[in-house]
Amino acid sequence: MPSHVEIMAPAGSFESLAAALNAGADSVYFGIGSLNMRSRATVNFTVEDLPAIVSQCREHEAKAYLTLNIIVYDEELEEVRQLCNAARDAGIDAVIASDMAVIEYAHSIGLPVHISVQANVCNMAAVRFFSRYAEVVVLARELTLSQIRHIIDGISREQICGPEGKLLRVEIFAHGALCVAISGKCYMSLAAYNSSAQRGACFQNCRRAYRVIDEETGNEMVIDNKYVMSPKDICTVGVLDQLLDAGVSVFKLEGRGRSSDYVRTVTSVYKEAAQACRNGTYSPNLIEIWLERLRRVFNRGFWQGGYYLGKPWGEWSGTSVNRASVHKVHIGKVTNYFRKSGIAEIFLEAAPLSTGQDILITGPTTGAIELTPVSLKVELNPGCLTEVPLAEKGRTIYILSPDKVRRNDKVYYLRPRTLED
Repeated sequence: MPSHVEIMAPAGSFESLAAALNAGADSVYFGIGSLNMRSRATVNFTVEDLPAIVSQCREHEAKAYLTLNIIVYDEELEEVRQLCNAARDAGIDAVIASDMAVIEYAHSIGLPVHISVQANVCNMAAVRFFSRYAEVVVLARELTLSQIRHIIDGISREQICGPEGKLLRVEIFAHGALCVAISGKCYMSLAAYNSSAQRGACFQNCRRAYRVIDEETGNEMVIDNKYVMSPKDICTVGVLDQLLDAGVSVFKLEGRGRSSDYVRTVTSVYKEAAQACRNGTYSPNLIEIWLERLRRVFNRGFWQGGYYLGKPWGEWSGTSVNRASVHKVHIGKVTNYFRKSGIAEIFLEAAPLSTGQDILITGPTTGAIELTPVSLKVELNPGCLTEVPLAEKGRTIYILSPDKVRRNDKVYYLRPRTLED
């Protein structure tokens, strides 16, 4: 098992960044503007945000990685250089890249490089080549556990080091959405919409239902699963001990386009699982508990172990919708927080709330926290708080919140998902 295990969490916004760090992420990865594989995301960081990102990461003793893993055109090279310079000056720990123009420039200015999964590293020759530039190499998602072990053993045996003289570390894709194509190199969106996945602008037409029709006869082929290009999400929490035993030291969690509660849940689960592997408490019972928590947030069903267990084909989702077991219902917002007493003041602007109901509070600084209020208090008479079992919409309530929340944080009621959701 590696001496240091790194759980790398996604950050698509300051809210998700806070959620990842509060959940114990060892590192976070994020994109800037359009030069990343999530350029279609509604929220993206700017160059001006770099110092704040680094500052927050340092407060939590976590590393910050800039994702710059799209293919780059000549007219964008100056923008790439400026972004790499800004990242270096802000103290970003590494840039994640696959285009050699990005890799070479970052290396030339002393900005550490991690090789993206987009580079499709599958063998020792590729590892040796990229070690000239990189401290970390992300292996292809399609490799088996034995192939991963062979590469990591080879790195140790040959003492393959990165530019800083440290033994090359290996990262794998541990959890989240899988692309139907090898290492995400899909061109369906480009062909259909002139919007390339390799430029971070995928329309995900693979996630839709299709009929197969014979163009000569017009006959339609009947297939069991009409979502034939939409894999389940990969989940490795049940095989994390095997991956650690193989020598994997960095575990990437997918989800820069996901909500802050998704980031918090997935990060905390994998952090706990890695710690359990270290202290000898990793067990089937804990795995089931972790899986149940993962099912509460966005997922398309889980392909446990993925290709790492030697399966030649992916497991298909059978649906295009979110399979999370819990549904979020917006009920209100935080209007105040009393630090000394740990009391949150919440205005129920959209729906009522009862004691014992699970709620989620999210915000740019708060991240995401879950609470189950055992007591609701309202001001029925001026200056006098009264405990009630149910607070109606339009009321201001007061609940105990051990974790600090902030004004204008959003509040959601969490309920079991139904067929209508």
